[in-house]
Amino acid sequence: MWKKLQLKKHALTAISYMLPVVVTAGLLIAIGNLTGGQVIENYKMSYSLPDALVSLGVLGMGLLAPVISAAIAYSIADRPGIGPGLFMGLVANSIGAGFLGGMLGGYLIGFFIKWLVKHLKVPKWAQGLMPMMIVPLLSTLIIGLLMFFVIGVPIVWATEAMTSFLAGLQSSGKFLFGVIMGGMAAFDFGGPVNKVASLFADGLLLEGVQEPEAVKVLASMIPPFGVTISWVLSKAFNKQKFTTGEEDNIKIAFPMGLCMITEGVIPIAAVDPIRVIVSCVVGAAIGGGLSMSWGVGSPVPSGGVFIIPAMTDPVKFTIALLIGSLITGVLLFVLKKKPATDIAIKDDLEEEVDFSDITIN
Repeated sequence: MWKKLQLKKHALTAISYMLPVVVTAGLLIAIGNLTGGQVIENYKMSYSLPDALVSLGVLGMGLLAPVISAAIAYSIADRPGIGPGLFMGLVANSIGAGFLGGMLGGYLIGFFIKWLVKHLKVPKWAQGLMPMMIVPLLSTLIIGLLMFFVIGVPIVWATEAMTSFLAGLQSSGKFLFGVIMGGMAAFDFGGPVNKVASLFADGLLLEGVQEPEAVKVLASMIPPFGVTISWVLSKAFNKQKFTTGEEDNIKIAFPMGLCMITEGVIPIAAVDPIRVIVSCVVGAAIGGGLSMSWGVGSPVPSGGVFIIPAMTDPVKFTIALLIGSLITGVLLFVLKKKPATDIAIKDDLEEEVDFSDITIN
Protein backbone atom coordinates (compact mmCIF):
# COMPACT_ATOMS: atom_id res chain seq x y z
CA MET A 1 0.00 0.00 0.00
CA TRP A 2 2.73 2.48 1.01
CA LYS A 3 4.70 1.66 -2.10
CA LYS A 4 1.63 2.37 -4.20
CA LEU A 5 1.22 5.77 -2.51
CA GLN A 6 4.81 6.67 -3.51
CA LEU A 7 5.36 8.78 -0.41
CA LYS A 8 9.13 9.00 -0.92
CA LYS A 9 8.72 10.11 -4.54
CA HIS A 10 6.45 12.97 -3.53
CA ALA A 11 8.80 14.01 -0.70
CA LEU A 12 11.82 14.04 -3.02
CA THR A 13 9.88 16.13 -5.53
CA ALA A 14 9.07 18.60 -2.77
CA ILE A 15 12.69 18.77 -1.65
CA SER A 16 13.80 19.61 -5.18
CA TYR A 17 11.37 22.55 -5.24
CA MET A 18 12.21 23.61 -1.69
CA LEU A 19 16.02 23.59 -1.92
CA PRO A 20 16.40 26.76 -4.04
CA VAL A 21 14.25 28.64 -1.54
CA VAL A 22 16.16 27.25 1.45
CA VAL A 23 19.59 27.93 -0.04
CA THR A 24 18.71 31.44 -1.23
CA ALA A 25 17.10 32.41 2.07
CA GLY A 26 19.96 30.94 4.09
CA LEU A 27 22.63 32.72 2.06
CA LEU A 28 20.78 36.03 2.31
CA ILE A 29 20.67 35.67 6.10
CA ALA A 30 24.35 34.68 6.20
CA ILE A 31 25.49 37.60 4.02
CA GLY A 32 23.36 40.02 6.01
CA ASN A 33 24.65 38.71 9.35
CA LEU A 34 28.27 38.84 8.20
CA THR A 35 27.84 42.50 7.26
CA GLY A 36 26.17 43.41 10.55
CA GLY A 37 22.53 43.22 9.54
CA GLN A 38 19.55 42.48 11.78
CA VAL A 39 15.92 41.63 11.20
CA ILE A 40 13.88 44.77 10.52
CA GLU A 41 11.32 45.17 13.29
CA ASN A 42 9.67 48.32 11.98
CA TYR A 43 9.69 49.03 8.25
CA LYS A 44 8.63 52.64 8.84
CA MET A 45 11.99 53.33 10.48
CA SER A 46 15.28 53.63 8.58
CA TYR A 47 17.22 50.44 7.90
CA SER A 48 20.42 49.45 6.13
CA LEU A 49 21.18 47.17 3.18
CA PRO A 50 22.42 44.34 5.48
CA ASP A 51 19.20 44.66 7.49
CA ALA A 52 17.21 44.27 4.26
CA LEU A 53 19.22 41.14 3.30
CA VAL A 54 18.62 39.47 6.68
CA SER A 55 14.93 40.35 6.61
CA LEU A 56 14.56 39.09 3.05
CA GLY A 57 16.14 35.80 4.07
CA VAL A 58 13.86 35.47 7.09
CA LEU A 59 10.82 36.12 4.88
CA GLY A 60 12.12 33.43 2.53
CA MET A 61 12.40 30.94 5.39
CA GLY A 62 8.73 31.59 6.11
CA LEU A 63 7.91 30.28 2.63
CA LEU A 64 9.34 26.83 3.26
CA ALA A 65 6.29 25.16 4.80
CA PRO A 66 3.93 26.51 2.08
CA VAL A 67 6.40 25.58 -0.68
CA ILE A 68 6.95 22.01 0.48
CA SER A 69 3.23 21.51 1.15
CA ALA A 70 2.29 22.83 -2.31
CA ALA A 71 5.04 20.81 -3.99
CA ILE A 72 3.89 17.56 -2.36
CA ALA A 73 0.28 18.29 -3.27
CA TYR A 74 1.37 19.10 -6.84
CA SER A 75 3.33 15.85 -7.07
CA ILE A 76 0.25 13.88 -5.97
CA ALA A 77 -2.64 15.77 -7.61
CA ASP A 78 -0.92 17.82 -10.32
CA ARG A 79 -1.92 21.50 -10.81
CA PRO A 80 -5.15 21.40 -8.71
CA GLY A 81 -2.99 20.70 -5.65
CA ILE A 82 -0.84 23.85 -5.81
CA GLY A 83 -3.26 26.43 -4.39
CA PRO A 84 -4.73 24.28 -1.59
CA GLY A 85 -1.22 23.04 -0.80
CA LEU A 86 -0.06 26.62 -0.23
CA PHE A 87 -2.98 27.11 2.17
CA MET A 88 -1.97 24.02 4.17
CA GLY A 89 1.56 25.36 4.49
CA LEU A 90 0.22 28.67 5.78
CA VAL A 91 -1.92 26.80 8.30
CA ALA A 92 1.15 24.84 9.42
CA ASN A 93 3.03 28.11 9.95
CA SER A 94 0.17 29.75 11.82
CA ILE A 95 -0.37 26.91 14.33
CA GLY A 96 3.37 26.36 14.84
CA ALA A 97 3.50 22.95 13.14
CA GLY A 98 6.28 24.19 10.86
CA PHE A 99 8.05 21.93 8.41
CA LEU A 100 6.47 18.64 9.54
CA GLY A 101 3.00 20.16 9.46
CA GLY A 102 3.62 21.45 5.95
CA MET A 103 4.64 17.99 4.77
CA LEU A 104 1.63 16.27 6.34
CA GLY A 105 -0.71 18.96 5.05
CA GLY A 106 0.68 18.46 1.55
CA TYR A 107 0.08 14.72 1.64
CA LEU A 108 -3.43 15.09 3.05
CA ILE A 109 -4.58 17.77 0.62
CA GLY A 110 -2.93 16.04 -2.35
CA PHE A 111 -4.57 12.67 -1.81
CA PHE A 112 -7.89 14.28 -0.91
CA ILE A 113 -7.91 16.31 -4.14
CA LYS A 114 -7.02 13.22 -6.15
CA TRP A 115 -9.94 11.38 -4.55
CA LEU A 116 -12.26 14.36 -4.99
CA VAL A 117 -11.53 14.78 -8.70
CA LYS A 118 -12.17 11.08 -9.28
CA HIS A 119 -15.40 10.71 -7.27
CA LEU A 120 -17.12 14.11 -7.13
CA LYS A 121 -19.89 14.35 -9.72
CA VAL A 122 -21.37 17.73 -10.62
CA PRO A 123 -23.90 18.91 -13.21
CA LYS A 124 -22.59 19.60 -16.66
CA TRP A 125 -22.98 23.37 -16.22
CA ALA A 126 -20.69 23.25 -13.14
CA GLN A 127 -17.89 21.18 -14.64
CA GLY A 128 -16.01 24.28 -15.73
CA LEU A 129 -15.98 25.47 -12.12
CA MET A 130 -14.38 22.26 -10.81
CA PRO A 131 -10.67 23.13 -11.24
CA MET A 132 -10.78 26.81 -10.24
CA MET A 133 -13.47 26.93 -7.54
CA ILE A 134 -15.18 23.73 -6.40
CA VAL A 135 -12.14 21.46 -5.88
CA PRO A 136 -9.86 24.12 -4.33
CA LEU A 137 -12.62 25.43 -2.05
CA LEU A 138 -13.86 22.05 -0.80
CA SER A 139 -10.38 20.59 -0.29
CA THR A 140 -9.04 23.69 1.46
CA LEU A 141 -12.13 23.95 3.65
CA ILE A 142 -12.16 20.30 4.78
CA ILE A 143 -8.44 19.60 5.17
CA GLY A 144 -7.75 23.12 6.47
CA LEU A 145 -10.25 22.67 9.32
CA LEU A 146 -8.77 19.24 10.08
CA MET A 147 -5.33 20.83 10.27
CA PHE A 148 -6.55 23.58 12.61
CA PHE A 149 -8.60 21.45 15.02
CA VAL A 150 -7.43 17.82 14.79
CA ILE A 151 -4.20 16.96 12.98
CA GLY A 152 -2.13 20.05 13.72
CA VAL A 153 -2.22 19.71 17.52
CA PRO A 154 -0.12 16.51 17.87
CA ILE A 155 2.29 17.79 15.20
CA VAL A 156 2.89 20.93 17.24
CA TRP A 157 3.47 18.79 20.34
CA ALA A 158 5.89 16.53 18.47
CA THR A 159 7.81 19.47 16.98
CA GLU A 160 8.11 21.23 20.33
CA ALA A 161 9.13 18.00 22.09
CA MET A 162 11.81 17.25 19.49
CA THR A 163 13.19 20.80 19.65
CA SER A 164 13.22 20.76 23.46
CA PHE A 165 14.90 17.34 23.48
CA LEU A 166 17.73 18.52 21.24
CA ALA A 167 18.12 21.78 23.17
CA GLY A 168 18.35 19.83 26.43
CA LEU A 169 20.96 17.32 25.29
CA GLN A 170 24.17 17.35 27.29
CA SER A 171 27.64 16.91 25.79
CA SER A 172 27.57 13.09 25.55
CA GLY A 173 24.04 13.08 24.15
CA LYS A 174 24.91 15.69 21.55
CA PHE A 175 27.95 13.68 20.46
CA LEU A 176 25.83 10.53 19.98
CA PHE A 177 23.19 12.48 18.05
CA GLY A 178 25.91 13.96 15.81
CA VAL A 179 27.39 10.49 15.25
CA ILE A 180 24.03 9.15 14.06
CA MET A 181 23.28 12.18 11.88
CA GLY A 182 26.77 12.20 10.36
CA GLY A 183 26.78 8.48 9.64
CA MET A 184 23.36 8.66 7.97
CA ALA A 185 24.32 11.67 5.84
CA ALA A 186 27.43 9.88 4.51
CA PHE A 187 26.02 6.37 4.20
CA ASP A 188 24.71 6.31 0.64
CA PHE A 189 26.27 9.44 -0.92
CA GLY A 190 23.13 11.45 -1.59
CA GLY A 191 20.74 8.48 -1.61
CA PRO A 192 17.55 7.88 0.42
CA VAL A 193 19.31 7.57 3.82
CA ASN A 194 21.14 10.83 3.18
CA LYS A 195 17.84 12.46 2.18
CA VAL A 196 16.20 11.36 5.44
CA ALA A 197 19.00 12.96 7.47
CA SER A 198 18.88 16.10 5.30
CA LEU A 199 15.11 16.38 5.63
CA PHE A 200 15.38 16.05 9.42
CA ALA A 201 18.13 18.69 9.63
CA ASP A 202 16.24 21.10 7.36
CA GLY A 203 13.12 20.69 9.47
CA LEU A 204 15.00 21.49 12.67
CA LEU A 205 16.59 24.53 11.00
CA LEU A 206 13.10 25.94 10.47
CA GLU A 207 12.56 25.57 14.22
CA GLY A 208 15.73 27.54 14.95
CA VAL A 209 17.96 24.53 15.73
CA GLN A 210 21.08 24.99 13.57
CA GLU A 211 23.48 22.32 14.87
CA PRO A 212 22.11 19.33 12.85
CA GLU A 213 22.35 21.44 9.69
CA ALA A 214 26.09 21.92 10.31
CA VAL A 215 26.47 18.15 10.75
CA LYS A 216 24.69 17.56 7.45
CA VAL A 217 26.96 20.00 5.62
CA LEU A 218 30.08 18.50 7.20
CA ALA A 219 29.10 14.87 6.61
CA SER A 220 28.31 15.57 2.96
CA MET A 221 31.84 16.87 2.37
CA ILE A 222 33.82 14.27 4.34
CA PRO A 223 33.44 11.37 1.81
CA PRO A 224 35.00 13.21 -1.17
CA PHE A 225 37.66 14.83 1.03
CA GLY A 226 38.46 11.53 2.77
CA VAL A 227 38.76 9.59 -0.46
CA THR A 228 41.06 12.29 -1.81
CA ILE A 229 43.27 12.07 1.31
CA SER A 230 43.44 8.30 0.90
CA TRP A 231 44.61 8.77 -2.70
CA VAL A 232 47.23 11.31 -1.61
CA LEU A 233 48.50 8.86 1.04
CA SER A 234 48.75 6.12 -1.58
CA LYS A 235 50.95 8.38 -3.68
CA ALA A 236 53.03 9.52 -0.69
CA PHE A 237 53.74 5.96 0.44
CA ASN A 238 54.01 4.66 -3.13
CA LYS A 239 51.31 2.03 -2.61
CA GLN A 240 48.77 1.51 -5.35
CA LYS A 241 45.28 1.58 -3.90
CA PHE A 242 43.26 2.93 -6.81
CA THR A 243 42.96 2.17 -10.49
CA THR A 244 43.57 4.86 -13.08
CA GLY A 245 39.82 5.18 -13.54
CA GLU A 246 39.27 5.62 -9.79
CA GLU A 247 41.99 8.27 -9.65
CA ASP A 248 40.34 10.17 -12.49
CA ASN A 249 37.05 10.07 -10.60
CA ILE A 250 38.70 11.27 -7.38
CA LYS A 251 39.99 14.33 -9.25
CA ILE A 252 36.36 15.09 -10.10
CA ALA A 253 34.94 14.15 -6.69
CA PHE A 254 37.15 16.56 -4.75
CA PRO A 255 35.98 19.82 -6.38
CA MET A 256 32.42 18.51 -6.18
CA GLY A 257 32.97 17.97 -2.47
CA LEU A 258 34.00 21.61 -2.07
CA CYS A 259 30.47 22.45 -3.20
CA MET A 260 28.95 19.81 -0.85
CA ILE A 261 28.12 17.43 -3.71
CA THR A 262 28.88 13.99 -2.29
CA GLU A 263 27.66 12.01 -5.32
CA GLY A 264 31.14 12.23 -6.87
CA VAL A 265 32.22 9.38 -4.57
CA ILE A 266 29.66 6.95 -6.04
CA PRO A 267 31.91 5.65 -8.89
CA ILE A 268 34.68 4.91 -6.36
CA ALA A 269 32.25 3.27 -3.92
CA ALA A 270 30.78 1.15 -6.73
CA VAL A 271 34.15 -0.60 -7.19
CA ASP A 272 34.78 -1.31 -3.48
CA PRO A 273 31.52 -0.53 -1.67
CA ILE A 274 32.11 -2.06 1.77
CA ARG A 275 35.50 -0.47 2.47
CA VAL A 276 34.55 2.91 1.01
CA ILE A 277 31.19 3.10 2.81
CA VAL A 278 32.64 1.96 6.16
CA SER A 279 35.48 4.48 5.95
CA CYS A 280 33.17 7.35 4.96
CA VAL A 281 30.55 6.55 7.61
CA VAL A 282 33.12 6.28 10.42
CA GLY A 283 34.81 9.57 9.50
CA ALA A 284 31.53 11.44 9.01
CA ALA A 285 30.09 10.03 12.25
CA ILE A 286 33.06 11.19 14.35
CA GLY A 287 33.21 14.56 12.59
CA GLY A 288 29.47 15.00 13.08
CA GLY A 289 29.72 14.04 16.75
CA LEU A 290 32.47 16.60 17.34
CA SER A 291 30.60 19.34 15.49
CA MET A 292 27.39 18.65 17.42
CA SER A 293 29.06 18.43 20.84
CA TRP A 294 30.93 21.69 20.16
CA GLY A 295 27.64 23.41 19.37
CA VAL A 296 28.53 24.44 15.82
CA GLY A 297 25.47 25.64 13.91
CA SER A 298 24.80 26.51 10.29
CA PRO A 299 22.10 28.99 9.27
CA VAL A 300 22.56 27.88 5.64
CA PRO A 301 21.55 24.35 4.54
CA SER A 302 23.86 24.05 1.54
CA GLY A 303 26.93 25.57 -0.07
CA GLY A 304 29.96 23.55 1.06
CA VAL A 305 33.15 25.35 2.06
CA PHE A 306 31.75 28.65 0.80
CA ILE A 307 29.34 28.92 3.73
CA ILE A 308 31.90 28.11 6.45
CA PRO A 309 32.24 31.85 7.33
CA ALA A 310 28.50 31.87 8.08
CA MET A 311 28.80 29.08 10.67
CA THR A 312 28.38 30.00 14.33
CA ASP A 313 31.95 28.76 14.92
CA PRO A 314 33.85 28.44 11.62
CA VAL A 315 37.11 27.35 13.30
CA LYS A 316 35.58 24.42 15.20
CA PHE A 317 33.58 23.41 12.14
CA THR A 318 36.78 23.34 10.06
CA ILE A 319 38.57 21.29 12.74
CA ALA A 320 35.71 18.76 12.85
CA LEU A 321 35.69 18.60 9.04
CA LEU A 322 39.46 17.99 8.92
CA ILE A 323 39.36 15.34 11.66
CA GLY A 324 36.51 13.46 9.99
CA SER A 325 38.17 13.67 6.57
CA LEU A 326 41.52 12.46 7.96
CA ILE A 327 39.86 9.52 9.70
CA THR A 328 38.10 8.52 6.48
CA GLY A 329 41.27 8.95 4.43
CA VAL A 330 43.57 6.97 6.77
CA LEU A 331 40.98 4.23 7.35
CA LEU A 332 40.36 3.78 3.62
CA PHE A 333 44.12 3.78 2.95
CA VAL A 334 44.57 0.98 5.52
CA LEU A 335 41.55 -1.08 4.49
CA LYS A 336 41.72 -0.77 0.71
CA LYS A 337 43.57 -3.52 -1.15
CA LYS A 338 45.73 -3.20 -4.20
CA PRO A 339 43.49 -3.37 -7.28
CA ALA A 340 43.78 -6.62 -9.23
CA THR A 341 43.54 -4.88 -12.58
CA ASP A 342 43.91 -1.27 -13.63
CA ILE A 343 40.58 -0.80 -15.41
CA ALA A 344 39.08 2.64 -15.88
CA ILE A 345 35.65 3.20 -14.41
CA LYS A 346 32.91 4.00 -16.88
CA ASP A 347 30.05 6.12 -15.76
CA ASP A 348 26.84 4.12 -16.15
CA LEU A 349 24.91 7.31 -16.76
CA GLU A 350 26.83 8.20 -19.90
CA GLU A 351 27.39 6.30 -23.10
CA GLU A 352 29.76 7.08 -25.89
CA VAL A 353 27.85 7.74 -29.05
CA ASP A 354 29.45 7.15 -32.46
CA PHE A 355 28.18 9.75 -34.91
CA SER A 356 30.38 8.57 -37.79
CA ASP A 357 27.65 6.44 -39.38
CA ILE A 358 24.98 9.16 -39.26
CA THR A 359 24.11 10.63 -42.62
CA ILE A 360 22.14 13.84 -43.00
CA ASN A 361 20.13 14.05 -46.23
